[in-house]
Amino acid sequence: MVKVFIGGSQSIRKLPTPVAARIDNIVERDFTVLIGDANGADTCVQKYLAEKGHAYALVFCTGVCRNNVGGWKTVVVSANAGERGFDFYALKDREMAREVDYGFMVWDGRSKGTLNNVLNLLSENKSALVFFSPEESFHTIRNTEDLSALLAKCGERTLAIFEERLELSKRLSRSRGPAQSIA
Repeated sequence: MVKVFIGGSQSIRKLPTPVAARIDNIVERDFTVLIGDANGADTCVQKYLAEKGHAYALVFCTGVCRNNVGGWKTVVVSANAGERGFDFYALKDREMAREVDYGFMVWDGRSKGTLNNVLNLLSENKSALVFFSPEESFHTIRNTEDLSALLAKCGERTLAIFEERLELSKRLSRSRGPAQSIA
């Protein structure tokens, strides 16, 4: 069964209509959805999947699950003592990137976590469909060139934050060849 990692920015509080339409395709094809437990996009997607009665979902958590709207099976990812904040929650995201076939991200153009998910998928040689909410546009990210083109839409200050927090240029240079496409 095909597995899709759906995630996104915590600032996303309402599921955009074009994103819902793409999720409808995922539900109709009975793909398994791996989703995090954060507020924002994760919770919006969970609510939508529950409304659709989608049974094939796994909620990934680090520590105690914060949200599991559909009462799906959970996968709790262990953290090392002392890990907290961004690094703590990124553990579950890294695990989802490893386990899936494709990614689908709803990105506000500012979220480090969502960008980190795309980078993780690329490092696993997997593609991501990114809904870039500032322009309400979809971008298929199969390689570093695709991601660089999307990042060009972000401001210099935002890129500097990504560089500092995510070591963006180093990770882009390490990323492997073209990823598979969800088509």
